Parts: sequence; C-alpha cells; structure tokens
Amino acid sequence: MSEEKLRVGYCAIVGIPNAGKSTLLNALLGTKLSIISHKPQTTRKRVLGIHSTSESQIIFLDTPGIMPQPSTLHHKALLEEVRTSFNDADVILALAEAKLTPERALPKEWPRYVDLAGSKPIILGLSKIDLVKDKKELLPMLAPYNTMQEFRDIIPFSSTKKQNTERLLSLITKYLPEGKPFYDTEQLSDQNERFFVSELIREGVFHRFRDEIPYSTEVVIEEYAEREAGKWYISAQILVERDSQKGIIIGNEGAALKALGASARKEIEKFVGHSIFLELRVKTKEDWRNDKRTLTSLGYQF
Repeated sequence: MSEEKLRVGYCAIVGIPNAGKSTLLNALLGTKLSIISHKPQTTRKRVLGIHSTSESQIIFLDTPGIMPQPSTLHHKALLEEVRTSFNDADVILALAEAKLTPERALPKEWPRYVDLAGSKPIILGLSKIDLVKDKKELLPMLAPYNTMQEFRDIIPFSSTKKQNTERLLSLITKYLPEGKPFYDTEQLSDQNERFFVSELIREGVFHRFRDEIPYSTEVVIEEYAEREAGKWYISAQILVERDSQKGIIIGNEGAALKALGASARKEIEKFVGHSIFLELRVKTKEDWRNDKRTLTSLGYQF
C-alpha cells in the first residue's frame, strides 16, 4: 500500500441492538471478527476491524447496541464503550433497520449521541434491505430520514447479499483525513487470538441457552498454549451469576457443557487453523454485572 495521500481514519458503527452492526463488519472485512446472534447485546466490547486498500485504511469500531437507561453497572460500561467510540471516530455510521420506522430503528437517546458527535460526519446506513421484497418500498422508508439534518449521506444496503457495501465503503472513505496507515495492511484487528476465542465460546452460549443466561455469562481464557507438536491447549472459565445458571450450563451429567465445548472447539479450530483441546469450567460469581472490581478485571471501563 502506498503511504501517499491515503484516506485513513476511524469509523464507529453504531445503532440499537440487532441493527446489523457485527454482520456488516464481518461482511466488509470478508471474515468473521464479531460474533452474531439474534439476541440483543451480543457485542459487549469494541471490536476493532481494519479494512485496507491501495487508497484507504478504515479502522472500524463495532460497538455494543445503544440501549435505554442501564439497569446494571455492566450495561453502564457497555454504553461507555459507545461514547468512547463516538469520541475516537472520524466518521459515525449509524445503522437503522429498513423495515422499522425511525422511532423504532434509532435509539430513543439518539439526539444526545448526535450532540456527542459534534461536527463529525454521520452516515445513515439503512440495513437489511434484502428483507424488503418490493424494492419500491425503499423510497418511502428512506423519506423520513431525508428530513433529519444530521445525516450527511443515506445509503440502503444488505450485508448478507453484499448489496451497496462497496458504495458504503466509498462514502466512508471520502470523509476520512489524509494520512499514513495506522496498522500493517495485512492486519485485520488489534485484538489478540485469546479475545476472539473467548468471543466464540460466548457466541456458543448465546446460541445454546435462553432467557437471562447469555446476559449473565462472561468468558475468561485462563490458559492458551500453542504447541509445536499435537493439539493446542485452551482452558476457559465461563462466569455466571447464580448456581442455578451454572447447573443449566453444565446440564445433566455435564451433557450441556460437553455439547457447548464440542461446537465451540470446531469454531475455534476454524479460526486459528489448528487442532485444539478445549477445557471449559463454569464458576459462579454472584451479581458480577454489578461488581465494579470484577468488571474492571474483565476489561470494562467506566
């Protein structure tokens, strides 16, 4: 990549839970960096994804979904991740699901975030247009956003069908300042493999368990041993808030935990490109989502 007259900068992808932020990041990078679930609040920490071409380097910040007033310290920390991303970004990409009205597609607190963005350009991405069967309906869906002064550009797109994603990249690029690349052009993220392994295990929890359990769990990698010969060894602890949750994740005679481990191991092996031995343990840490010391140790900021 030439270092002359490149467009280089940060783009925060923001929106309510399930707006399609993580799916878009994965589509733009052509690989799975952010975990995906139909349940809200899947993304908890900013995932930094790097998109490099001969003309630009866009550093994407995939943020937690913007939720109403937080009910726990954990939720408060998630919103702090969003606010930090607004401060760090050169461009804000706000996602709104096409089939929802603006009142439902944008956060109730959206005007506060517009103020937080200040003079930074905000692009509206109307997501999931593949779910709109009659494309004639798109213009009426776009119309309410055309009256909102904060959006420099509005673009409908589909991550799953790769519709308008290249145009979206071009729109973001034009708002970035000129500069030299911040990261190696072959690098896709600033997070290490341990982080992504923990996320893949947590994704398995989201897919396999219901109700409150996914939101009451956190995954901590305790040991990550890359071996020259044989399988790599990974040991992970699944943190829960109550013993009853621990029992559900373990299951009858350990069946549920074994199934979770088997599916997570396959996903991790695809990600690292190596055979692994995965050991999972479950630990109860009562009300950890309201324990500031525990949250800080897990990497959350306030």
